[in-house]
Amino acid sequence: MSEALSNTDSRSFGATLKWAREQKNCTLDEAADHLHILKRHLEALEAEDFAVLPQMTFARGFAINYAKYLGLDTNAIVKSFDAVYPEHLKSSVGNIKTPLKPLGTLQRDSRRPSFRINPFLILFVIALIALAVFLLRTVNNARQETAVDPQDEIAINNISSSEQAQGAALTTATDAAVTATGSALDIANTGSAIATTETTVAQADANLDFWVRDNTDITVTDATGAVLLSGDQPRGGYKIKGQPPFQVQINNVKNVTLNLNQVKVPLADYAQNDQANFSLAP
Repeated sequence: MSEALSNTDSRSFGATLKWAREQKNCTLDEAADHLHILKRHLEALEAEDFAVLPQMTFARGFAINYAKYLGLDTNAIVKSFDAVYPEHLKSSVGNIKTPLKPLGTLQRDSRRPSFRINPFLILFVIALIALAVFLLRTVNNARQETAVDPQDEIAINNISSSEQAQGAALTTATDAAVTATGSALDIANTGSAIATTETTVAQADANLDFWVRDNTDITVTDATGAVLLSGDQPRGGYKIKGQPPFQVQINNVKNVTLNLNQVKVPLADYAQNDQANFSLAP
């Protein structure tokens, strides 16, 4: 390779670069990737096509880096480069004129404010307000579910044990009388059924407390088959007592809060499509 550089007259500038690259078994793609120089610029150096290359200063820098990569004498490459570089391209370098001209100082209107509104700041403030409103509504809804209005406490309906016993007795007596006679109530059997039911109710110790926030269809039946609560129940509280287990049906679970012996029942665990039908016991 040093022998080739000593005989620069026998080999042109571009041919020397190409010869050295081929001796190194290096492709143009590999050289361009290593030097971070475009492949077409390396091709232009080897072909001495200076019109494709950038200005003379940059093209000479490309040639120096290429020579170092190929292991050539950079001083010899620079001399050869300057010798073959076209004169008309050298003169065009010095004739470049800058299009920039001083235009003076812009006068700003001092009457207008200099601040600008950041749109991202406005969006952040709006999102913060929306979040605060959402949290406020969530807290209010939670308070309404747990707190009982003192005025609503007046509407609590206490269903006494005797009323429950009478309802259960009538149901049991009617079924027993129809079975025995097939046509009418048996007075003796009715009295026996009433006595039996009263004994059962007296032994029951399970209490159900319903709090209804809006009209809701609720049906509750105890272990004896007595219907303790049935139909559309308006807003208010309902206290009932019976023998567990209870069969409970609720159409709108979200409107109802239920306690069994003063322990809250998680109605959401039994609900499907806001309806619940389940058996409940202490």
